Amino acid sequence: SLSQLAAPQHPKIRLYNLEQVLSWESPFPANDTRPVVYSVQYKYALGKWFDVHMVNCTQITATECDFTAAGLLKGFPLYFNVTLRLRAELGELVSAWVTMPWFQHYRNVTVGPPKHIMVTPREGTLVIAVSPPFEVDTSMVTFLYTVYYEEKPGMQQARVKGPLQSNFIFLDNLKPFRIYCLQVEAQLFWNNQKIIRPGQLSNTSCYETTAGAHAKQQQVIGISVGTLLSLLLLAGACFFLVLKYGSVVKYLFRTPPSIPAQIEEYLKDPVQPILEALDKDISQKDDTWNSVSIISFPEKEREDVL
Repeated sequence: SLSQLAAPQHPKIRLYNLEQVLSWESPFPANDTRPVVYSVQYKYALGKWFDVHMVNCTQITATECDFTAAGLLKGFPLYFNVTLRLRAELGELVSAWVTMPWFQHYRNVTVGPPKHIMVTPREGTLVIAVSPPFEVDTSMVTFLYTVYYEEKPGMQQARVKGPLQSNFIFLDNLKPFRIYCLQVEAQLFWNNQKIIRPGQLSNTSCYETTAGAHAKQQQVIGISVGTLLSLLLLAGACFFLVLKYGSVVKYLFRTPPSIPAQIEEYLKDPVQPILEALDKDISQKDDTWNSVSIISFPEKEREDVL
């Protein structure tokens, strides 16, 4: 009627981990400057309506009511059946109440990824330690963890480990010195209601496995054998090159020709009569002897000589 305001539009409740936030849209245009306020009420199953007392959600100008603001309060009990309603108010004018479907936090929550994930590489194993996305009453609900992992994304089909209730997960039978990438999901299991709420996957993280003493010994032996074979191949290649190109090698490494000492002295001082000295030395060597002996003669010449 004309005496009523338009009701808030598109109300929705956000339940993420421990967050409980109600939001809505104003029914009035953005340029409407009238001082419109909103009020929120709640009730439990078969109960009466109450104003929200945990935070101020009565006659507020914002289009949101955070029941767990700043983490100081825990909001509504996580296992209670809760129904919310809200309306707009302008002076004495009020809108009709807008009532939302009831909810239970454990039944409707969106579960985030594990808060912390620590991975320790070991011999052919990755040890994963996880912490829950948020604190819960373990007598009523528990978290189940599932790990999705693969060796270097795309190398093999992804494998799954879980769901497991333990906070420690062991990925066994992995290849040593290989890189494995993984994601972890936390699911909320409500024991009494047999309800499982799926969770969001964590960011992908990659780790390299280590090896035991036997694998390390094999690796050392393999490296040693590979190095020895490489040296043998190198030595064989050098021997073959020497055999095939020996003359070229000798030519490349030959001793350069040298100038005789006498010529070198002459070049330093051309005034010296080096050529005559050399010729004289040669003549003296040619004409000098210690003794002469006749070894044999033919018979006829021997008689003539005699």
